[in-house]
Amino acid sequence: MTRKIAFDAIENFRDFGDYAVGDRRLKRGVLFRAAHQSEATEADLEAMRALGLSVIVDLRRPNERERSPSRRWEGFDGLVIQNDMGHEEEDPWHVFIKTSDLTAQAFTDYMVGYYRDAPYVDRHVDLYSRYFHALSETDGAVLIHCAAGKDRTGILAALTHHLAGVHEDDILNDFLLTNDAERFERRAPQFAAVVEELTGRRPTLEAATTALGVEAHYLETAFAAIHAQHGTLDAYLEDVLGVDAARRAAIAHRILD
Repeated sequence: MTRKIAFDAIENFRDFGDYAVGDRRLKRGVLFRAAHQSEATEADLEAMRALGLSVIVDLRRPNERERSPSRRWEGFDGLVIQNDMGHEEEDPWHVFIKTSDLTAQAFTDYMVGYYRDAPYVDRHVDLYSRYFHALSETDGAVLIHCAAGKDRTGILAALTHHLAGVHEDDILNDFLLTNDAERFERRAPQFAAVVEELTGRRPTLEAATTALGVEAHYLETAFAAIHAQHGTLDAYLEDVLGVDAARRAAIAHRILD
């Protein structure tokens, strides 16, 4: 299947269902992931309406939502999951951009540290937990997104896949679909220009591309951090995110054919 869904002005939009789970399969058209929708065209909004979304999970920080407010179609009445935790804190990404040497290695090192900490950041725990609760309790399709739809979104999609029983190779391959050469070619110069405007320094295209992409070891770092603290992903899902056996069963009923 073609997982990527083309929109005029929404990046990295894709269906992360339709993977084999033993003799069953994740449903198609139920699980979606994307970047933000602040620049969505009217045609984009109509296309989103047609997906039957009942839940949208906005994983962005408050300052990101203020800077790039989400667009919704007229009559949208679905559940929106977001929070204002960390509103008083300066965005760590902006702090990094301002203080970094902006090399490709610096971006890689930042992301490794980010993934190591992300599963236990309070605001992520709140959002991830509420997502799984909604997934077990509501009908209709679900969209999870952050700013670029790659890191916070990538971890949550991978946890969803694990919970459903998707093979680890498929989990990783789905995570890596963010690495779209056409998008990198188009977006890297734009990203470099934004950084230059913010800092007076311009990263190389290699560094900008690194910032826009993901690497297998990023997700592996997040999962290793979970294993170090909780032993298994399943223990993390239950003890930290509140996904007990009953909720797992409800989610499986909802997203598996």
